[in-house]
Amino acid sequence: MTREIKVRNFHQAKWDEPVIFELSNKGERGILFPEIEEEIEVIVGDGLSKLPKNMIRKQPPQLPELSQMQVLKHYLRLSQQTLGADLNVDIGQGTCTMKYSPKINEKIASSPKLTELHPAQDESTVQGILEIIYKLDLFLREISGLDKFTFQPGGGGQAIFAMVSMIEAYHAANNEAEQRDEIISTMFSHPSDAAAPTVKGYKVINIYPNEDGLPDVEALEKAVSEHTAGLLITNPEDTGIFNPKIKEFTDIIHKAGGICGYDQANANGIIGITRAKEAGFDMSFFNLHKTFSSPHGCGGPATGALGVAKEFIKYLPVPLVEFEKEKYYFNYDLPKSIGKVRAFYGVIPAIVKAYSWIMSLGSEGLKEVAHIAVLNNNYLLKKVLEIPGASAPYAKGRHRIEQVRYSWEDLYKDTGITTEDVTNRMVDFGFHMWSSHHPFIVPQPFTLEPTESYAKAEIDEYIAGLKRVAKEAYENPEIVKNAPHQSVVHKIDHDPLDDPNRWAITWRAYLKKNKK
Repeated sequence: MTREIKVRNFHQAKWDEPVIFELSNKGERGILFPEIEEEIEVIVGDGLSKLPKNMIRKQPPQLPELSQMQVLKHYLRLSQQTLGADLNVDIGQGTCTMKYSPKINEKIASSPKLTELHPAQDESTVQGILEIIYKLDLFLREISGLDKFTFQPGGGGQAIFAMVSMIEAYHAANNEAEQRDEIISTMFSHPSDAAAPTVKGYKVINIYPNEDGLPDVEALEKAVSEHTAGLLITNPEDTGIFNPKIKEFTDIIHKAGGICGYDQANANGIIGITRAKEAGFDMSFFNLHKTFSSPHGCGGPATGALGVAKEFIKYLPVPLVEFEKEKYYFNYDLPKSIGKVRAFYGVIPAIVKAYSWIMSLGSEGLKEVAHIAVLNNNYLLKKVLEIPGASAPYAKGRHRIEQVRYSWEDLYKDTGITTEDVTNRMVDFGFHMWSSHHPFIVPQPFTLEPTESYAKAEIDEYIAGLKRVAKEAYENPEIVKNAPHQSVVHKIDHDPLDDPNRWAITWRAYLKKNKK
Protein backbone atom coordinates (compact mmCIF):
# COMPACT_ATOMS: atom_id res chain seq x y z
CA MET A 1 0.00 0.00 0.00
CA THR A 2 1.41 3.40 -0.97
CA ARG A 3 0.50 6.56 0.84
CA GLU A 4 -1.96 7.20 -1.97
CA ILE A 5 -5.34 6.08 -0.69
CA LYS A 6 -5.65 2.40 -1.56
CA VAL A 7 -6.92 -0.63 0.31
CA ARG A 8 -4.28 -2.79 1.95
CA ASN A 9 -3.14 -6.14 0.59
CA PHE A 10 -4.72 -8.01 3.48
CA HIS A 11 -4.61 -11.77 3.97
CA GLN A 12 -5.73 -13.27 7.25
CA ALA A 13 -4.67 -16.55 8.85
CA LYS A 14 -7.32 -19.23 8.51
CA TRP A 15 -6.94 -22.32 10.64
CA ASP A 16 -10.41 -23.92 10.57
CA GLU A 17 -9.74 -24.34 14.27
CA PRO A 18 -11.88 -26.95 16.10
CA VAL A 19 -13.55 -26.03 19.38
CA ILE A 20 -11.38 -26.90 22.34
CA PHE A 21 -13.57 -29.84 23.37
CA GLU A 22 -12.85 -31.52 20.04
CA LEU A 23 -9.11 -31.18 20.69
CA SER A 24 -9.43 -32.95 24.05
CA ASN A 25 -7.46 -36.17 24.63
CA LYS A 26 -8.42 -38.13 27.71
CA GLY A 27 -5.72 -38.19 30.33
CA GLU A 28 -3.69 -35.22 29.05
CA ARG A 29 -2.90 -32.48 31.56
CA GLY A 30 -1.49 -28.99 31.43
CA ILE A 31 -0.39 -29.08 35.04
CA LEU A 32 -0.17 -31.71 37.77
CA PHE A 33 -0.89 -30.61 41.33
CA PRO A 34 1.16 -32.24 44.10
CA GLU A 35 -0.53 -34.57 46.53
CA ILE A 36 -1.58 -32.96 49.82
CA GLU A 37 1.01 -33.54 52.51
CA GLU A 38 -0.30 -35.42 55.53
CA GLU A 39 0.58 -32.72 58.06
CA ILE A 40 -1.35 -30.16 55.98
CA GLU A 41 -4.34 -32.44 55.53
CA VAL A 42 -4.54 -32.93 59.29
CA ILE A 43 -4.96 -29.18 59.73
CA VAL A 44 -7.15 -28.18 56.75
CA GLY A 45 -8.85 -31.47 55.84
CA ASP A 46 -9.26 -32.96 52.38
CA GLY A 47 -10.87 -29.87 50.90
CA LEU A 48 -14.28 -31.49 50.40
CA SER A 49 -15.59 -32.90 53.67
CA LYS A 50 -16.29 -29.48 55.15
CA LEU A 51 -18.39 -28.38 52.16
CA PRO A 52 -22.20 -28.75 52.34
CA LYS A 53 -23.22 -31.94 50.51
CA ASN A 54 -25.46 -30.03 48.07
CA MET A 55 -22.39 -28.08 46.87
CA ILE A 56 -20.34 -31.17 45.99
CA ARG A 57 -20.60 -32.41 42.40
CA LYS A 58 -21.79 -35.95 41.88
CA GLN A 59 -19.48 -36.14 38.87
CA PRO A 60 -16.35 -34.15 37.97
CA PRO A 61 -16.90 -31.31 35.46
CA GLN A 62 -16.51 -32.41 31.85
CA LEU A 63 -13.57 -30.17 31.00
CA PRO A 64 -11.33 -30.51 27.94
CA GLU A 65 -8.07 -32.34 28.63
CA LEU A 66 -5.05 -30.82 26.88
CA SER A 67 -1.38 -30.15 27.45
CA GLN A 68 -0.09 -26.62 27.95
CA MET A 69 1.32 -26.44 24.41
CA GLN A 70 -1.99 -27.49 22.88
CA VAL A 71 -3.88 -24.84 24.86
CA LEU A 72 -1.34 -22.16 23.90
CA LYS A 73 -1.46 -23.02 20.19
CA HIS A 74 -5.25 -23.22 20.17
CA TYR A 75 -5.78 -19.74 21.57
CA LEU A 76 -2.95 -18.14 19.60
CA ARG A 77 -4.44 -19.54 16.38
CA LEU A 78 -7.82 -18.11 17.37
CA SER A 79 -6.20 -14.73 18.08
CA GLN A 80 -4.80 -14.64 14.53
CA GLN A 81 -8.35 -14.94 13.22
CA THR A 82 -9.55 -11.86 15.09
CA LEU A 83 -9.96 -8.26 13.96
CA GLY A 84 -10.40 -5.39 16.39
CA ALA A 85 -9.91 -1.72 17.13
CA ASP A 86 -6.18 -2.18 17.88
CA LEU A 87 -5.53 -4.00 14.59
CA ASN A 88 -7.69 -2.63 11.79
CA VAL A 89 -9.90 0.32 10.85
CA ASP A 90 -13.04 -0.78 12.67
CA ILE A 91 -15.40 2.00 11.62
CA GLY A 92 -18.12 -0.48 10.77
CA GLN A 93 -19.23 -1.43 14.26
CA GLY A 94 -22.07 1.06 14.07
CA THR A 95 -24.13 1.62 17.19
CA CYS A 96 -21.55 -0.18 19.37
CA THR A 97 -18.76 2.40 19.57
CA MET A 98 -15.35 0.91 18.81
CA LYS A 99 -12.68 3.35 19.90
CA TYR A 100 -9.07 3.36 20.96
CA SER A 101 -8.53 2.81 24.66
CA PRO A 102 -5.23 4.43 25.73
CA LYS A 103 -2.83 1.68 26.76
CA ILE A 104 -1.98 3.48 29.99
CA ASN A 105 -5.63 2.97 30.97
CA GLU A 106 -5.36 -0.75 30.15
CA LYS A 107 -2.17 -0.98 32.21
CA ILE A 108 -3.76 0.76 35.19
CA ALA A 109 -6.83 -1.49 35.02
CA SER A 110 -4.64 -4.62 34.91
CA SER A 111 -2.51 -3.62 37.90
CA PRO A 112 -2.36 -6.30 40.64
CA LYS A 113 -3.55 -3.58 43.01
CA LEU A 114 -6.90 -3.96 41.23
CA THR A 115 -6.91 -7.48 39.84
CA GLU A 116 -6.10 -9.02 43.22
CA LEU A 117 -8.92 -7.25 45.03
CA HIS A 118 -11.82 -9.43 46.13
CA PRO A 119 -15.39 -8.06 46.13
CA ALA A 120 -16.05 -9.59 49.55
CA GLN A 121 -13.19 -7.69 51.23
CA ASP A 122 -14.06 -5.41 54.12
CA GLU A 123 -14.65 -1.87 52.86
CA SER A 124 -11.86 -0.57 55.10
CA THR A 125 -9.37 -2.47 52.90
CA VAL A 126 -10.64 -1.14 49.55
CA GLN A 127 -10.83 2.59 50.16
CA GLY A 128 -8.87 3.34 46.98
CA ILE A 129 -11.28 1.69 44.56
CA LEU A 130 -14.27 3.06 46.49
CA GLU A 131 -12.80 6.54 46.01
CA ILE A 132 -12.56 5.96 42.24
CA ILE A 133 -16.18 4.73 42.12
CA TYR A 134 -17.36 7.70 44.16
CA LYS A 135 -15.46 10.28 42.09
CA LEU A 136 -16.56 8.76 38.79
CA ASP A 137 -20.10 9.17 40.11
CA LEU A 138 -19.36 12.88 40.65
CA PHE A 139 -17.97 13.22 37.12
CA LEU A 140 -21.03 11.63 35.53
CA ARG A 141 -23.34 13.79 37.63
CA GLU A 142 -21.69 16.84 36.07
CA ILE A 143 -21.80 15.35 32.56
CA SER A 144 -25.50 14.40 32.84
CA GLY A 145 -26.93 16.90 35.34
CA LEU A 146 -28.39 14.00 37.35
CA ASP A 147 -27.90 13.48 41.07
CA LYS A 148 -26.59 9.97 41.73
CA PHE A 149 -25.03 7.08 39.77
CA THR A 150 -24.64 3.37 40.29
CA PHE A 151 -22.15 1.23 38.35
CA GLN A 152 -23.74 -2.07 39.27
CA PRO A 153 -25.44 -2.88 35.90
CA GLY A 154 -23.24 -5.11 33.76
CA GLY A 155 -24.11 -3.32 30.52
CA GLY A 156 -26.67 -1.17 28.76
CA GLY A 157 -29.37 -3.82 28.60
CA GLN A 158 -29.11 -4.40 32.34
CA ALA A 159 -29.18 -0.64 32.97
CA ILE A 160 -32.38 -0.39 30.92
CA PHE A 161 -33.85 -3.29 32.88
CA ALA A 162 -32.96 -1.44 36.10
CA MET A 163 -34.63 1.75 34.79
CA VAL A 164 -37.80 -0.18 34.00
CA SER A 165 -37.68 -1.77 37.46
CA MET A 166 -37.41 1.67 39.07
CA ILE A 167 -40.28 2.99 36.95
CA GLU A 168 -42.35 0.05 38.13
CA ALA A 169 -41.34 0.63 41.76
CA TYR A 170 -42.20 4.33 41.50
CA HIS A 171 -45.71 3.64 40.22
CA ALA A 172 -46.19 0.86 42.78
CA ALA A 173 -45.38 3.36 45.53
CA ASN A 174 -48.17 5.55 44.12
CA ASN A 175 -50.59 2.61 43.80
CA GLU A 176 -50.65 2.93 40.00
CA ALA A 177 -48.51 -0.06 38.96
CA GLU A 178 -51.42 -2.09 37.59
CA GLN A 179 -52.94 0.86 35.77
CA ARG A 180 -49.70 2.04 34.15
CA ASP A 181 -48.80 -0.99 32.04
CA GLU A 182 -47.40 0.66 28.88
CA ILE A 183 -43.90 1.82 27.98
CA ILE A 184 -43.32 4.06 24.96
CA SER A 185 -40.17 3.86 22.85
CA THR A 186 -39.19 4.69 19.26
CA MET A 187 -38.42 2.44 16.32
CA PHE A 188 -34.83 3.67 15.99
CA SER A 189 -34.04 3.56 19.71
CA HIS A 190 -31.86 0.66 20.81
CA PRO A 191 -33.88 -2.60 20.72
CA SER A 192 -33.26 -3.15 24.44
CA ASP A 193 -35.49 -0.16 25.13
CA ALA A 194 -38.39 -2.32 23.97
CA ALA A 195 -37.00 -5.70 25.06
CA ALA A 196 -36.41 -4.87 28.75
CA PRO A 197 -39.95 -3.60 29.48
CA THR A 198 -41.34 -6.56 27.54
CA VAL A 199 -39.46 -8.88 29.89
CA LYS A 200 -41.00 -6.98 32.81
CA GLY A 201 -44.49 -7.56 31.39
CA TYR A 202 -45.17 -4.13 29.91
CA LYS A 203 -46.92 -3.49 26.63
CA VAL A 204 -44.51 -1.54 24.40
CA ILE A 205 -45.68 1.16 21.99
CA ASN A 206 -43.12 2.13 19.32
CA ILE A 207 -43.25 5.58 17.74
CA TYR A 208 -42.21 5.58 14.08
CA PRO A 209 -40.26 8.35 12.35
CA ASN A 210 -41.82 11.06 10.23
CA GLU A 211 -40.53 12.17 6.84
CA ASP A 212 -37.62 14.00 8.51
CA GLY A 213 -36.46 10.81 10.24
CA LEU A 214 -37.52 12.09 13.67
CA PRO A 215 -39.96 10.29 15.97
CA ASP A 216 -43.35 11.81 15.37
CA VAL A 217 -44.66 14.15 18.09
CA GLU A 218 -48.30 13.74 17.07
CA ALA A 219 -47.97 9.97 17.23
CA LEU A 220 -46.52 10.32 20.75
CA GLU A 221 -49.44 12.50 21.85
CA LYS A 222 -51.87 9.86 20.61
CA ALA A 223 -49.94 7.09 22.36
CA VAL A 224 -49.87 8.57 25.88
CA SER A 225 -52.71 7.84 28.27
CA GLU A 226 -53.46 6.97 31.87
CA HIS A 227 -51.75 3.64 31.08
CA THR A 228 -48.38 5.27 30.30
CA ALA A 229 -45.71 4.18 32.76
CA GLY A 230 -42.79 5.83 31.02
CA LEU A 231 -40.62 6.60 28.01
CA LEU A 232 -37.39 4.84 27.08
CA ILE A 233 -35.65 6.58 24.20
CA THR A 234 -32.27 6.89 22.51
CA ASN A 235 -31.20 10.33 21.31
CA PRO A 236 -29.54 10.65 18.89
CA GLU A 237 -31.27 7.56 17.58
CA ASP A 238 -29.48 4.81 15.65
CA THR A 239 -29.86 6.85 12.47
CA GLY A 240 -27.46 9.42 13.95
CA ILE A 241 -30.22 12.02 13.90
CA PHE A 242 -30.59 14.12 17.07
CA ASN A 243 -34.17 14.92 18.06
CA PRO A 244 -34.27 18.68 18.81
CA LYS A 245 -37.78 18.28 20.23
CA ILE A 246 -36.70 15.88 22.95
CA LYS A 247 -37.78 18.25 25.77
CA GLU A 248 -41.24 18.35 24.18
CA PHE A 249 -41.28 14.53 24.36
CA THR A 250 -40.38 14.41 28.04
CA ASP A 251 -42.91 17.14 28.87
CA ILE A 252 -45.68 15.14 27.17
CA ILE A 253 -44.75 12.00 29.14
CA HIS A 254 -44.55 13.90 32.45
CA LYS A 255 -47.90 15.55 31.84
CA ALA A 256 -49.39 12.06 31.44
CA GLY A 257 -47.80 10.96 34.74
CA GLY A 258 -45.01 8.89 33.20
CA ILE A 259 -41.28 8.67 33.91
CA CYS A 260 -38.58 9.42 31.32
CA GLY A 261 -35.54 7.18 30.89
CA TYR A 262 -32.70 8.24 28.58
CA ASP A 263 -30.69 5.56 26.74
CA GLN A 264 -27.25 7.15 26.24
CA ALA A 265 -25.45 3.88 25.58
CA ASN A 266 -23.65 5.76 22.84
CA ALA A 267 -23.04 9.37 23.86
CA ASN A 268 -19.83 9.85 21.90
CA GLY A 269 -21.08 12.84 19.90
CA ILE A 270 -22.83 14.75 22.68
CA ILE A 271 -20.74 14.49 25.88
CA GLY A 272 -20.08 17.98 27.16
CA ILE A 273 -22.62 19.34 24.67
CA THR A 274 -26.07 18.25 25.91
CA ARG A 275 -27.26 16.83 29.23
CA ALA A 276 -30.07 14.56 30.35
CA LYS A 277 -31.23 17.05 32.98
CA GLU A 278 -31.93 19.90 30.55
CA ALA A 279 -33.74 17.46 28.25
CA GLY A 280 -36.13 16.64 31.10
CA PHE A 281 -35.09 13.07 31.91
CA ASP A 282 -35.62 11.44 35.29
CA MET A 283 -32.97 8.76 34.72
CA SER A 284 -30.30 7.92 32.20
CA PHE A 285 -27.38 5.60 31.62
CA PHE A 286 -24.03 5.67 29.82
CA ASN A 287 -22.15 2.64 28.56
CA LEU A 288 -18.67 3.04 30.00
CA HIS A 289 -17.49 0.41 27.51
CA LYS A 290 -18.43 2.56 24.53
CA THR A 291 -18.24 6.28 25.20
CA PHE A 292 -15.71 6.23 28.05
CA SER A 293 -12.50 4.55 26.86
CA SER A 294 -13.21 0.81 26.78
CA PRO A 295 -14.12 -0.43 23.29
CA HIS A 296 -17.34 -2.40 22.96
CA GLY A 297 -15.46 -5.63 22.23
CA CYS A 298 -17.96 -8.49 21.92
CA GLY A 299 -20.29 -7.09 24.56
CA GLY A 300 -17.85 -6.59 27.39
CA PRO A 301 -16.28 -6.07 29.81
CA ALA A 302 -19.19 -3.75 30.23
CA THR A 303 -20.75 -1.30 32.67
CA GLY A 304 -24.06 0.49 32.28
CA ALA A 305 -23.55 3.54 34.48
CA LEU A 306 -27.06 4.40 35.66
CA GLY A 307 -27.93 7.84 36.99
CA VAL A 308 -31.13 9.31 38.39
CA ALA A 309 -32.64 12.59 39.52
CA LYS A 310 -32.85 13.20 43.27
CA GLU A 311 -36.37 11.83 43.80
CA PHE A 312 -35.40 8.45 42.31
CA ILE A 313 -32.22 7.80 44.33
CA LYS A 314 -34.20 5.73 46.84
CA TYR A 315 -35.04 3.20 44.10
CA LEU A 316 -31.48 2.61 42.90
CA PRO A 317 -29.86 -0.83 43.28
CA VAL A 318 -27.94 -1.33 46.51
CA PRO A 319 -25.33 -0.73 47.68
CA LEU A 320 -24.35 2.82 46.72
CA VAL A 321 -20.88 4.17 47.47
CA GLU A 322 -20.99 7.16 49.81
CA PHE A 323 -18.41 9.33 51.59
CA GLU A 324 -18.56 10.61 55.16
CA LYS A 325 -15.79 12.44 56.95
CA GLU A 326 -12.68 10.52 55.80
CA LYS A 327 -14.25 7.20 54.88
CA TYR A 328 -15.89 5.72 51.78
CA TYR A 329 -18.53 3.13 52.53
CA PHE A 330 -21.32 1.02 51.06
CA ASN A 331 -24.80 2.33 51.74
CA TYR A 332 -27.46 -0.38 51.90
CA ASP A 333 -30.00 1.89 53.61
CA LEU A 334 -32.44 2.33 50.72
CA PRO A 335 -35.74 0.76 51.86
CA LYS A 336 -37.37 1.31 48.43
CA SER A 337 -34.40 -0.02 46.44
CA ILE A 338 -35.12 -2.41 43.57
CA GLY A 339 -32.42 -4.62 45.12
CA LYS A 340 -29.53 -5.87 43.03
CA VAL A 341 -29.36 -6.27 39.27
CA ARG A 342 -26.06 -8.15 39.41
CA ALA A 343 -23.53 -9.36 41.95
CA PHE A 344 -21.32 -6.91 43.82
CA TYR A 345 -20.49 -3.42 42.56
CA GLY A 346 -19.89 -3.42 38.81
CA VAL A 347 -17.05 -4.26 36.43
CA ILE A 348 -14.10 -2.57 38.07
CA PRO A 349 -11.71 -2.50 35.05
CA ALA A 350 -14.28 -0.59 32.95
CA ILE A 351 -14.88 1.81 35.85
CA VAL A 352 -11.15 2.46 36.29
CA LYS A 353 -10.57 3.01 32.57
CA ALA A 354 -13.49 5.45 32.38
CA TYR A 355 -12.18 7.34 35.42
CA SER A 356 -8.67 7.50 33.91
CA TRP A 357 -10.03 8.65 30.54
CA ILE A 358 -12.07 11.48 32.04
CA MET A 359 -9.23 12.56 34.33
CA SER A 360 -6.80 12.77 31.42
CA LEU A 361 -9.17 14.73 29.16
CA GLY A 362 -10.89 17.11 31.54
CA SER A 363 -14.08 18.99 30.63
CA GLU A 364 -12.62 20.69 27.55
CA GLY A 365 -11.17 17.39 26.34
CA LEU A 366 -14.55 15.70 26.59
CA LYS A 367 -16.08 18.40 24.40
CA GLU A 368 -13.26 17.97 21.91
CA VAL A 369 -13.99 14.24 21.74
CA ALA A 370 -17.59 15.03 20.80
CA HIS A 371 -16.55 17.67 18.26
CA ILE A 372 -14.06 15.36 16.50
CA ALA A 373 -16.48 12.42 16.54
CA VAL A 374 -19.15 14.55 14.85
CA LEU A 375 -16.63 16.02 12.39
CA ASN A 376 -15.35 12.55 11.43
CA ASN A 377 -18.88 11.23 11.04
CA ASN A 378 -20.04 14.04 8.78
CA TYR A 379 -16.90 13.82 6.65
CA LEU A 380 -17.58 10.11 6.26
CA LEU A 381 -21.25 10.87 5.44
CA LYS A 382 -20.25 13.23 2.62
CA LYS A 383 -17.82 10.71 1.14
CA VAL A 384 -20.15 7.69 1.39
CA LEU A 385 -22.93 9.57 -0.39
CA GLU A 386 -20.53 10.01 -3.35
CA ILE A 387 -20.34 6.21 -3.79
CA PRO A 388 -22.73 4.79 -6.42
CA GLY A 389 -25.40 2.62 -4.81
CA ALA A 390 -25.14 4.14 -1.31
CA SER A 391 -27.66 6.42 0.38
CA ALA A 392 -28.64 7.76 3.80
CA PRO A 393 -32.42 7.51 4.22
CA TYR A 394 -34.30 10.15 6.22
CA ALA A 395 -33.35 13.77 6.79
CA LYS A 396 -31.58 14.08 3.44
CA GLY A 397 -29.06 16.92 3.35
CA ARG A 398 -28.89 17.21 7.15
CA HIS A 399 -25.84 16.59 9.27
CA ARG A 400 -25.80 13.63 11.66
CA ILE A 401 -24.25 13.26 15.08
CA GLU A 402 -22.00 10.27 15.80
CA GLN A 403 -23.14 7.65 13.28
CA VAL A 404 -25.32 7.11 10.22
CA ARG A 405 -27.53 4.22 9.20
CA TYR A 406 -26.83 4.07 5.50
CA SER A 407 -28.46 1.89 2.84
CA TRP A 408 -27.20 -0.19 -0.10
CA GLU A 409 -30.76 -0.42 -1.45
CA ASP A 410 -29.81 1.23 -4.77
CA LEU A 411 -26.81 -1.08 -5.13
CA TYR A 412 -29.03 -4.08 -4.48
CA LYS A 413 -31.62 -2.99 -7.04
CA ASP A 414 -28.90 -2.35 -9.64
CA THR A 415 -26.69 -5.42 -9.07
CA GLY A 416 -28.37 -7.90 -6.70
CA ILE A 417 -25.52 -7.40 -4.21
CA THR A 418 -26.79 -7.32 -0.60
CA THR A 419 -25.37 -5.52 2.39
CA GLU A 420 -24.18 -8.91 3.70
CA ASP A 421 -22.30 -9.50 0.44
CA VAL A 422 -20.57 -6.13 0.87
CA THR A 423 -19.73 -7.00 4.48
CA ASN A 424 -18.12 -10.29 3.42
CA ARG A 425 -16.07 -8.57 0.72
CA MET A 426 -14.92 -5.77 3.06
CA VAL A 427 -13.24 -8.28 5.38
CA ASP A 428 -11.00 -9.27 2.45
CA PHE A 429 -9.35 -5.88 2.96
CA GLY A 430 -9.19 -6.09 6.76
CA PHE A 431 -12.33 -4.00 7.33
CA HIS A 432 -15.52 -4.68 9.24
CA MET A 433 -18.85 -3.30 8.04
CA TRP A 434 -21.81 -3.77 10.35
CA SER A 435 -25.27 -3.97 8.82
CA SER A 436 -27.95 -3.28 11.44
CA HIS A 437 -29.83 -4.90 14.26
CA HIS A 438 -33.20 -6.23 13.23
CA PRO A 439 -35.76 -5.29 12.11
CA PHE A 440 -34.26 -3.92 8.89
CA ILE A 441 -36.42 -0.78 8.80
CA VAL A 442 -33.81 0.74 6.51
CA PRO A 443 -33.51 -1.55 3.46
CA GLN A 444 -30.06 -3.16 2.96
CA PRO A 445 -28.65 -1.17 5.90
CA PHE A 446 -25.09 -0.55 6.98
CA THR A 447 -24.23 1.50 10.05
CA LEU A 448 -20.91 3.33 10.36
CA GLU A 449 -19.45 5.29 13.27
CA PRO A 450 -15.88 6.60 13.00
CA THR A 451 -15.62 8.02 16.58
CA GLU A 452 -12.87 10.48 17.48
CA SER A 453 -10.21 7.78 17.37
CA TYR A 454 -9.62 7.60 13.62
CA ALA A 455 -7.36 9.87 11.60
CA LYS A 456 -8.52 11.31 8.28
CA ALA A 457 -6.13 8.97 6.44
CA GLU A 458 -7.76 5.93 8.06
CA ILE A 459 -11.26 7.16 7.21
CA ASP A 460 -10.11 7.73 3.63
CA GLU A 461 -8.72 4.18 3.53
CA TYR A 462 -12.06 2.81 4.71
CA ILE A 463 -13.91 4.88 2.10
CA ALA A 464 -11.55 3.50 -0.55
CA GLY A 465 -12.59 0.00 0.51
CA LEU A 466 -16.29 0.84 0.17
CA LYS A 467 -15.68 2.42 -3.24
CA ARG A 468 -13.79 -0.63 -4.46
CA VAL A 469 -16.51 -3.05 -3.39
CA ALA A 470 -19.23 -0.88 -4.96
CA LYS A 471 -17.23 -0.71 -8.20
CA GLU A 472 -16.83 -4.51 -8.17
CA ALA A 473 -20.56 -4.94 -7.56
CA TYR A 474 -21.33 -3.11 -10.81
CA GLU A 475 -18.46 -4.54 -12.88
CA ASN A 476 -17.80 -8.02 -11.44
CA PRO A 477 -20.58 -8.90 -8.97
CA GLU A 478 -19.52 -12.55 -8.64
CA ILE A 479 -16.32 -11.60 -6.83
CA VAL A 480 -18.48 -9.85 -4.20
CA LYS A 481 -21.10 -12.59 -4.00
CA ASN A 482 -18.45 -15.26 -3.43
CA ALA A 483 -16.49 -13.28 -0.81
CA PRO A 484 -14.63 -13.59 1.43
CA HIS A 485 -11.55 -14.78 -0.41
CA GLN A 486 -8.72 -13.79 1.96
CA SER A 487 -10.34 -13.91 5.37
CA VAL A 488 -11.32 -16.40 8.03
CA VAL A 489 -14.94 -15.21 7.92
CA HIS A 490 -17.46 -17.80 6.75
CA LYS A 491 -20.83 -17.25 5.14
CA ILE A 492 -23.59 -17.59 7.69
CA ASP A 493 -26.78 -19.57 7.33
CA HIS A 494 -29.26 -17.27 9.04
CA ASP A 495 -32.14 -19.76 9.20
CA PRO A 496 -30.97 -21.50 12.42
CA LEU A 497 -30.72 -18.12 14.16
CA ASP A 498 -34.51 -17.92 14.09
CA ASP A 499 -35.00 -21.48 15.37
CA PRO A 500 -34.25 -21.95 19.11
CA ASN A 501 -34.45 -25.73 18.64
CA ARG A 502 -31.24 -25.53 16.60
CA TRP A 503 -29.27 -23.28 18.93
CA ALA A 504 -26.35 -24.74 20.86
CA ILE A 505 -24.98 -22.19 23.29
CA THR A 506 -22.71 -24.69 25.08
CA TRP A 507 -20.78 -27.81 24.10
CA ARG A 508 -23.06 -29.92 26.30
CA ALA A 509 -26.13 -28.50 24.51
CA TYR A 510 -24.51 -29.26 21.16
CA LEU A 511 -23.87 -32.89 22.12
CA LYS A 512 -27.39 -33.25 23.45
CA LYS A 513 -29.05 -31.83 20.34
CA ASN A 514 -26.88 -33.92 18.07
CA LYS A 515 -27.24 -36.96 20.37
CA LYS A 516 -23.51 -37.55 20.56
